[in-house]
Amino acid sequence: MLSHTARLAAPAALALLVGGLACSDHTPGTGPEPGNRAGSPGAAPPAAPAPPEQLARGLALALGDPAFRARVRAELARSPYREHKLPFQRFLAAEGGVALAALARGTGRAASALAREADGTMPLEMYLPVPAHARAWTGGPDVLVATAIGDHDVPVAFDVHGNRRLLDPERPPATPVIAVVPVETDFSTKPSPLIACLEYCGGDGGGGGGGSPPPPSPGLYMTKAHFVDDFEGWLKGSPEFEVHILGQKGQTDSLTDYQCAGEKQLAPYNFDQNDLDWSGSVMLFSQAQLDAYNAAHPGQNVRVFVVEDDDTACEIKANRDNVGNLFKAVDDAYKAVTAGNQKSNTLVKLFTRANAFQKLLAAVASFFNTNDELVGNAVEDGVVGTTYPGYNWIVKGDNTVTNGWIKLEMK
Repeated sequence: MLSHTARLAAPAALALLVGGLACSDHTPGTGPEPGNRAGSPGAAPPAAPAPPEQLARGLALALGDPAFRARVRAELARSPYREHKLPFQRFLAAEGGVALAALARGTGRAASALAREADGTMPLEMYLPVPAHARAWTGGPDVLVATAIGDHDVPVAFDVHGNRRLLDPERPPATPVIAVVPVETDFSTKPSPLIACLEYCGGDGGGGGGGSPPPPSPGLYMTKAHFVDDFEGWLKGSPEFEVHILGQKGQTDSLTDYQCAGEKQLAPYNFDQNDLDWSGSVMLFSQAQLDAYNAAHPGQNVRVFVVEDDDTACEIKANRDNVGNLFKAVDDAYKAVTAGNQKSNTLVKLFTRANAFQKLLAAVASFFNTNDELVGNAVEDGVVGTTYPGYNWIVKGDNTVTNGWIKLEMK
């Protein structure tokens, strides 16, 4: 989860920078604004916060300077975060506002005004979301800066001359694109060296010590996954699939989230699926967790629920009605045999179909920027009546559409 402190850090830095700029007569781009001064007779009211589109245009114009382009490329390349992302407001304020001054020169506006606009808008991040673009862009003027709020909104893009164009939300252009979009990344701490190596070194993070891996801890695992879509617009980068174990909340008829597996989770709940297909081994629910749940909730079972995360890791953020309607449609279609549990009285541990009585998430977090995509509720293939070789549970989404299939097994 992106901490409150992390969300405020960049605006606070910009606010301090605004104060410093107000005291300087020689900062580039800080000449007086045209029109009446604030507080003078007939002065216009303070401007509304700028949308990300205006800040994206400012960055594009600043990229008309070859030295600034080289700086941006170097900063992106050295970023330790996933997909080499940078926190946009923090980038503007860094090193006394070097980047902010470049935007001021490019736009011909006061740096202090730009800082206030960046401070007043939502937290943003910048990066090259298309891997081929990241490889192709060498710091030349052949680059666009694009922004959008939602996953599949039409991206608004600008070239280094400030010309505006609309991009296809489903297919990226041939020209490299730097995205300026609402924050999805937790910038409060830097990734550990192990995470950085896993993401950027191309290895598996192993120590190279040889020998057999330790046996897995007992529990429910996912070992394969296929989804029919990445549920993520190209401007928002790679998908962030998560698998949640939902179960009865107390003794009510509502659901709560017991465990999440995803890219930002620690082992053994960590997995990172950046394509439609994934294979490996990730724990979804430990044997101890499952035993404790069954003891506290006799006769109740758990749902395996998949989302594509848009904002805060491992926190489902979606409209309560949308979640409820999805569960109702899937439950109605398959007579509520839409949950699972460990089969008892067997020498072989199995996770198999079970009745689901819980209908709604008890508390759905209010979303911050965008809704998470509800990929669907996993239903055993024998219940659905459809099989896919190598998989045993089918992921059913809105209107019971098949959005993927996964393999679940007890180890």
